[in-house]
Amino acid sequence: MIYIILGVIACIIGAITGVQVQKRRHHAEITHAKATAEELVNKANVEAKEKSNKILADGKHQTLDYKESIEEELDSYQADNVTRQNRIDQRQNGLTQTSERLDDLHKKLAEKQADLNELKDGIEQLNHQAEELAGQRATTLQQRGSLSVEQAKQQVLDRLKISLDRERDVELKYQADEAQVSAPKMAKIMAVDAIQRAPLDIPREHIEHAIQISDVNTKQKLVGRESQNIRYIETLTGVDLVFDPDDPCLLHVVTQDPLRREVAKTTISNLLVTKQINTQSIEHQVDIAQQDLGNELRRTGEKVVGSLHIGWMHPDLLKIVGRLKYRTSYGQNVLNHSVEVADISGLMAAELGLDVKIAKRAGLLHDIGKAIDREVDGTHVELGVKIADAYNEDPQVVNSIASHHGDVDVTTPIAHLVAAGDSISGGRPGARSESVEEYVNRLKNLERIASEKKGVRESYAIQAGREIRIIVDPKQLDDKQNQRLAEQVKDQIEDELTYPGKIKVTSIRDFKAVAYVGAEKKKKAKKASRGA
Repeated sequence: MIYIILGVIACIIGAITGVQVQKRRHHAEITHAKATAEELVNKANVEAKEKSNKILADGKHQTLDYKESIEEELDSYQADNVTRQNRIDQRQNGLTQTSERLDDLHKKLAEKQADLNELKDGIEQLNHQAEELAGQRATTLQQRGSLSVEQAKQQVLDRLKISLDRERDVELKYQADEAQVSAPKMAKIMAVDAIQRAPLDIPREHIEHAIQISDVNTKQKLVGRESQNIRYIETLTGVDLVFDPDDPCLLHVVTQDPLRREVAKTTISNLLVTKQINTQSIEHQVDIAQQDLGNELRRTGEKVVGSLHIGWMHPDLLKIVGRLKYRTSYGQNVLNHSVEVADISGLMAAELGLDVKIAKRAGLLHDIGKAIDREVDGTHVELGVKIADAYNEDPQVVNSIASHHGDVDVTTPIAHLVAAGDSISGGRPGARSESVEEYVNRLKNLERIASEKKGVRESYAIQAGREIRIIVDPKQLDDKQNQRLAEQVKDQIEDELTYPGKIKVTSIRDFKAVAYVGAEKKKKAKKASRGA
């Protein structure tokens, strides 16, 4: 027990001794830290004092420099002020001298104004005297001439008007005579110039109506079992497909519609390339051919309208213009013909000072009816007028379409140019391929059909076979029979002849009663006198 107590006391004494040792060590460290802090503070005070002295010295030096620069600027400003004051003094002297000169001028102007006032008063007095003399002269003239001033003025004006009217009539007659003499010559010159400046003649494109098949196996595949494939193509395209008897691999596409022919040719060509010929492929190729043809029509119309520079045109009308590419008239491509007429009409319009754009537009659209005349009843002129009205074309364009074959009266100069351009393009050598024999035979057949009828005195085929005029004997036929005759001739022409467009049948019955008064009595009197 005693040992335990001694051990505890020893531990307590050891702990107290350790605490005291630790305390002494901390006290020594604190003393050392205070000493180090005092050294740092003293060192910092010394450095701060040195830097403060240096800053004060630098500031004093900068202050002296700034003071010197300010003094130099003040000296320069003072010199500038002296210079400006000198200039101000000089300007002041100049203003003083100018003021003195202006005062002198004012005095001189005042003197001249006084002189002018005196002259003005004198002029007014002279004008007053002149007016009095003029009044006295007019009074004297009225008394001696027995005419008032108004009557004299009216006589002078009447004589002057008569003289001017006479000179105007003479000048107008001279110009009219000169125009009549020179108009044919100038028209020929303008037409020749337009022809020479128009596009060069393009060789006519040969329109193929047949397709060459490579071999017999391909032909059998195209025809199909029991001609099923080829008959299905005919059904979808609306054409007749006939093999040439002399060449078994030559397939003819028979139709009067050039668009259907183009669709059929494209369809068969694509089938021969793909070599997949069945019902589905035929329908697919027909659809592709129709879409390609529609796109081609639109592109053709856009290209033509863009090359002519005639402005905006309705997209549907562009397709109708494109259809002319597949239409021919007597072997001449209608689209090329229309472009040529547009160029010629535009050139002549430019020479005459008319609207070139309207002239070209009318020339391009003058045969637009031929694009649909195979599908719609009516002449190409009537159909062209309807198309132009439907797309709100200019009235000058409509009149040019309606009058270019003489069906209606011309109401605008541009219509004359379009008709002339149409004649030039269609009448130039090589433009159309119809032979003279065929043309003459067609006219003779028209006249023959009319002349064979009873009561017909004479018959004439006019307007290139577009009209037949029949002169009947009024003693043999009455009005009803005359009307029946025209219907008979029309029906026979439809049955026997092949004709382009529409033929007008005109039957004329003209009855004249002629009698003479006095002639028979004079003859009888002469015979009686001779007998006596």
